[in-house]
Amino acid sequence: MTEPPADGTFPPLPDEGARQLYQRLLDEGGRVPADSVPADDRAALDRLLLVGLVTRTEGSYCVVSPRAVSGRLGDELRTAATRLLVRAESLPEMLDGLTKAYDGALPRPQPSPGGGLQVVGREQIRQQIVRLANDCRDEILTAQPGPRPAETLAQALRVERPVLERGCRMRTLYQPSALTEPAAVAYATAVTALGARARVLDAPFQRMLAFDRSTAVISAAEDHGAAVVVTDVAVVSYLVAVFERDWAGADVVQWADLGRPHRGSPAAGERVGRLLAQGLTQRAVATRLGLSERTVAGHISQLRERYGARTLFQLGWLMRGSRRD
Repeated sequence: MTEPPADGTFPPLPDEGARQLYQRLLDEGGRVPADSVPADDRAALDRLLLVGLVTRTEGSYCVVSPRAVSGRLGDELRTAATRLLVRAESLPEMLDGLTKAYDGALPRPQPSPGGGLQVVGREQIRQQIVRLANDCRDEILTAQPGPRPAETLAQALRVERPVLERGCRMRTLYQPSALTEPAAVAYATAVTALGARARVLDAPFQRMLAFDRSTAVISAAEDHGAAVVVTDVAVVSYLVAVFERDWAGADVVQWADLGRPHRGSPAAGERVGRLLAQGLTQRAVATRLGLSERTVAGHISQLRERYGARTLFQLGWLMRGSRRD
């Protein structure tokens, strides 16, 4: 008899050819001379021998009860499963030395006066975020206002792809300016294809990342050159609650559609028009949407032509009259 694999993996079940051979052996009394099996049936016979449904004794092949085989293999698999569970429990201890080396290779964040851990320097910030993402088990929440360089987005995708592929969830908030940035649209299209979700919020918000609702990273400088890693339960809960509030008020976006020609600009123009109708100035609209005043001015010029408005006040009035809200 051919022994099952030593690692406890389940031997291949009989295919149709093996089943037919087993049935023929039964029809012949369950025992046949070894030299009577045709060469064409050798592959099927080997499969039956491997799983244990046939044994060879004294120059003959004998069939074995499937019930006995099932019981034996079940016991072997349960034993193998127990060994695997023991190995899984011991993995942290087995890899302890490598874990310490990994932690020691990254710069230690410095405590900040207000609590939490301050990380100074963009590379240090990136390393801390990579570390937190690699350790993440359930969910990442990110709020990303303003533009992000294409290189930064490419690096983020390389880090987040394996996180998403192993089943973690991710939600991201953007400002409307992302709708007109090809790199941002391409990145959002890629991560949403992997199962992440990304929305757009027509309101100012601060940059923030939260991992498993237990650790958050927030900017500590206007140029985002410094960040604070927050582990305080109350503070992280507050940041997550703010994110959830903003997420509920954000717009759902079909990112894949934005990659098609002439889809991004109209959406941004509509948002400019909506805020003008609410009475906001050109500068206020630019701040609110995270756009440059020059970009907003271009949208306003198009809207004036569409509505036949001479002044910004008249445009806002006309657009307000054309909307129910």
